[in-house]
Amino acid sequence: MGGTLEKQFLQLRGIPILAHTLHVFDRTPEVDAIVLVVAPQQRQSLENEVLGPHPCKKLFSVIDGGPERQDSVANGLRATPPECELVVVHDGVRPLVTVDLLGKVLAVAHRHGAAIAAIPAGDTVKQSEDQKVVATLERETIWLAQTPQAFHAAILRRAYEEAVRDRVIATDDAALAERLGVAVHLVHGSSENLKVTTPSDLVVAEAILAEREACREIQTTEDR
Repeated sequence: MGGTLEKQFLQLRGIPILAHTLHVFDRTPEVDAIVLVVAPQQRQSLENEVLGPHPCKKLFSVIDGGPERQDSVANGLRATPPECELVVVHDGVRPLVTVDLLGKVLAVAHRHGAAIAAIPAGDTVKQSEDQKVVATLERETIWLAQTPQAFHAAILRRAYEEAVRDRVIATDDAALAERLGVAVHLVHGSSENLKVTTPSDLVVAEAILAEREACREIQTTEDR
């Protein structure tokens, strides 16, 4: 973002991005508890900007993250209770996830063991080497992974144990499950479920939330 404030604490419609995300998990019936993973130096900002003004009812614990995303997820996984049967991993800066999408991913993971939100590639996909095209991939077979990603807890724990043993680093949790031979099922996500990483993403997210709020107001008026 280029600023001094971490992006998860930036305001979106007057509320920190992370508070929006937590609110969705709070409202999702299938979610029992939330383990929140943050950088140690962010704890004070977390309390002052997010948890103080916008309490999270289902918050189970706050855990320190690690140097890489995979380390942070591993720390969060270790903090889940042993009796936990289903784990869902989500990026804190994907605040436009919906209760409906989260519930669908959890339902498919419950049935099949592993599921992720993803969207079909909308553009032609090129494979490159040294900034030269070496292949044009079949767009119909390409999906762009998002979060939430949900798994039977035993599968995700084993995936992380084997990743540590084999010194494997992956860009998402599904890739670690795939190494075990687990079939990861795709749930149709949404282009609105964007990860806020640039200033333009923040502008788009503001517009989407404004439209959702307007639709809710119209629905409320019609219900009166």
